[in-house]
Amino acid sequence: MTYEAMSLDVQHLLSQLHISKCILIGHSMGGKTAMTLALQRPDLVERLVSVDISPTPTGPVTSFPAYISAMKSMSLPRGIPRSTARRLAEDQLRSVIQVPAVRQFLLTNLVEVEGYYMWRLNLEAISHHLPDIITFPTFQSYYPGPTLFLRGSKSPYVSDTDSSEIERLFPKAKVQCIAGADHWVHADRPQEFVAAISNFLLLP
Repeated sequence: MTYEAMSLDVQHLLSQLHISKCILIGHSMGGKTAMTLALQRPDLVERLVSVDISPTPTGPVTSFPAYISAMKSMSLPRGIPRSTARRLAEDQLRSVIQVPAVRQFLLTNLVEVEGYYMWRLNLEAISHHLPDIITFPTFQSYYPGPTLFLRGSKSPYVSDTDSSEIERLFPKAKVQCIAGADHWVHADRPQEFVAAISNFLLLP
């Protein structure tokens, strides 16, 4: 589960869909995957939008390992209604994942299989590859196309100290801050999020 491997997955999908060039928009891990693809295969990417993530390691600021640990430790009884399962799961996650919107997002991955409730996500694979997930591959090349880094004003994932690396890898990058948004920019400020991307796509 490296960003290079996930980039190849997207490249294979583009090939299957017969898409020769695309506009890539990615949030968080998806943003790092999109950046990796643009740096590996700039010929496939017309424009790039990275939502609240930079091409730098995120270990010092991320809560991701704690989230995965809380999800792995969750235990639910068999045969209970789905509404009850979601409520019990949320209760177990609350002490670690304190933002309600984040809990609700993660709970969309709770599924029932033959009476048992489990996570749709491969938590073991994610745990095994956490060192890869919280870093970013090293590149000497750069992506020459238009790029937008859209950050939330309340989020620590894109900081002023990232500017030099952003400029090195994405020399045509613009960094825009959405006031009042945390890491989940598209959920916190959906109208401002759509407006920012729409304006970026209209640029020559």
